[in-house]
Order: sequence, then structure tokens, then C-alpha cells
Amino acid sequence: MKISFECADKINGLLTMTVEKADYQDAVEKQLKNYRKKAQVPGFRPGMVPMGMIKKQYGTAVKVDEVNKLLGEKLYEYVRENKIQMLGEPLPNQEKQVPQDFENADDLTFVFDIAVAPEFKAELTGRDKIDYYTIKVDDKMLDEQVQMYASQAGEFVKAEVFSGNDTLTGDMRELDENGNTKEGGITTEAAMVMPAYIKADDQKKLFDGAKPGDIITFNPKKAYPDNDAEVAALLKVKKEDVKDLNADFSFQITEIRHFQPAEVDQKLFDRVFGEGEVKDEKAFRAKIAESIAPQLQQNSDFKFLLDVRKHMEKKVGKLEFPEALLKRVMLQNNQDKGADFVEKNFEGSIKELAWHLIKEQLVAAQNIKVEEADLKAVAKEAIRAQFAQYGMSNVPDDVLENYANEQMKKRENVDNFVDRAVDMKLTEALKNVVKLNQKEVTFEEFNKLMQEK
Repeated sequence: MKISFECADKINGLLTMTVEKADYQDAVEKQLKNYRKKAQVPGFRPGMVPMGMIKKQYGTAVKVDEVNKLLGEKLYEYVRENKIQMLGEPLPNQEKQVPQDFENADDLTFVFDIAVAPEFKAELTGRDKIDYYTIKVDDKMLDEQVQMYASQAGEFVKAEVFSGNDTLTGDMRELDENGNTKEGGITTEAAMVMPAYIKADDQKKLFDGAKPGDIITFNPKKAYPDNDAEVAALLKVKKEDVKDLNADFSFQITEIRHFQPAEVDQKLFDRVFGEGEVKDEKAFRAKIAESIAPQLQQNSDFKFLLDVRKHMEKKVGKLEFPEALLKRVMLQNNQDKGADFVEKNFEGSIKELAWHLIKEQLVAAQNIKVEEADLKAVAKEAIRAQFAQYGMSNVPDDVLENYANEQMKKRENVDNFVDRAVDMKLTEALKNVVKLNQKEVTFEEFNKLMQEK
């Protein structure tokens, strides 16, 4: 096989491959013999069909398959051995590639366009100064965390007077134009209303000071304008049944339920951190501060890597890419979305590609490698964070282990874990390479900085 590669402008490559008969002939003959063994043709015993007949029927198709297989294998082998940093997939050259006569020609020539990554150097040293924001745990943050845990452990209790976010349960009846119960109208028992979520203020005010036994007259369609799904759910009917509904309804309250957060006491301490781990509220708050510190550091590290990216993009400068070719590659990979999608998203894709190439060099410079243990640790940390959202901070390690094992059975999860592990290792390494401009901020200040991004 003859292979040549030229890349005059260093980013638009042209790879020419000439496949000769000797390259594929043995594989084709072997495959045709296999076909002959399995072919069932009337008038011939199995394995005795004339080879000429087999070649006539299957020869060209087998040749195409074997040549394509050989092309893919040798192309990527050439790219790898010659250290060509190819972007995306090779595409047939639109000008130099001519149709191939697979049926009659022995030698076949293929010409591919290859998008090549630009040459540049991405390097960080102690002379590079980058901000690092440490989030301090203040009383406001601790108050919010205590409130969150108390809410998660809370319960609904009966109330005598409606207020705030209370839930009302009652029976609803459609009324006629005279304000009487409509014969054959919609009737709903045990309907649940949360006035806090009613959009129209005039309808919401009707529930102020309501008590069990009270009858409130309101209009569901006015209460939830342009939301037939909400009205249908309230009345327990189909969405199409309320399309033209404009009637008032009576709502006789049977029960008012008020959400009561849990007391900040030993029962809550034990629920959050395990029995006997915390003895008083001061220790509870200290334990909360300790438990959220890793997450706050993750937030700080995440922003640090964003700032590294911004710093490196400025330091490296604008990279030149084979844009026309990359647009073809992008269109090839998104044929169902069309050219408009490519034009709309191309600039963002190029920015992400540039950062990907920069990060590759940083990862290589720090000799970062990801092992299976790193992936398991990332998976367990992600699962731990999910449990923490539900107020479960003392999940046993064996439970995390089992969940992590299940997550790692899915390829898409593993890819995400690899990306996360690389980012974590790179961040930790670069914190010891660059000069950190340490800044302490509150969580609110940190969020504002992130919004600016």
C-alpha cells in the first residue's frame, strides 16, 4: 500500500492511499472460500458450488468490505505512527477523490482531507499568577444549613388558620351563573390547593385567614392563567376538559396542613450525623461546617480551573483551525440537525476544542494518569453529594461502594468520571505549580463571581 501525506498550511492535511491488489487479495479469497462453504445453491451440494459463481455473486461486495476494512486500519495506523494530531474523522476530498471501479480495477486510490490541530505550546510555571477563592463558612451559611436539615426532617401538622405555604384540602363544586352548584358540573373531592402557588393575586387573597369548614369561591382558570395542566390536575380531570372552562367553583375546606420543621435537638443531631455523634447545637454547627468544607473546596477548585482556562486562552492566543473542514466534520456528525445547527454552534465548539487541546498539554506536562481507584473515588463522592441533598450525611461506605459499582457499569457514566478525575488531578497539580493569589470570600460573593463567568 502506498500512503502519502501533505499539509502545506499545517492545519489542512491531505492523505492519499493507494490500495494495491496484493494488499487485499488474500483476505478476499479467504472470505469467498467461507462463502462457498456456506452457500446453498439448487443443483449443488454444500461446499461444491463453483468458485466462479461465488465470485460473480459476492466478489465485488467482499472486495469493497475488505478494502474499507484495510483503509480504516492502515489510515489510523499511519496517523498514529506519524504522530499526526487529527481532529475529528477523515473525510473524502471533494475535488481529488474520483469514483472507484471496485468491480474491474485492481489498484484503488483514496484521497482524504485531514483536519490537523494547530501547533502551539501551553505551559504554566511559578511566574503565572492565578486567583484562588477560599469560601469561608459564616453564621449565615450555617443557619441556612441548619434550617435545611430541620426542613428535611420536618412534617405536616394540622392547622386551624391558613397562612403562608399551608396546603388546603377540600371539596370543589362547579357553580352556575347564579352562584349555585351546577347540575352535572364538575365535582372533586379531596382537592388540594396551595394558595402560595396561585398566580393571580386577587384569587390568592380569597384564602387569607381561611379556616376548616369555610367555603371559598374562586375561579381556577383565573387562579392559574394559561396553565390548563394545573387546572386539570386540581380538578382531577383531563386537560381537554378544562379548555373552555370559565366557571367559578366553591371550595369547602376540610383540612389545613402546615409544614413544621423539626426541632433543632438531639433527635435531629442523631438523624443527620448518627446516634451520639453530636451532643449540642454548637457541636452540630461545627460538624456541619466540617461536612460542607469538602464541597466548598470543590467549588473553589472548579472556579480555579475556570480561571486557569481564561488565563491560558489569553496566554496562548487565538489558534488557527481548518474551519471549513471542521464544519464538514461537524455536519457529518449532525446530519439530522443540518447546516444551520453547525453555523449556530460552530464558534462555541471551536472554543471548547481549543481548551481541550490546551488542557491536553497541561495534563501531559503534569504526567496525570487516571486509575480505576480514581474513578471509584469520583463515583462515590458524586453519590455522597446526592445523599447529602436529602439530609443524609452519614451514609455507610459499603452503601456508597455498591452504588458506585452500579454506576460504573454504564459507559456514559465512566466517561464522565474520567473527565471529572482528570479535572480534579489537574487542578490539584496546578495549584502547586502556579502562584496562587489567595482570596477569602463569602458564599454569596463567590456566587456573584460565578455569575459573572
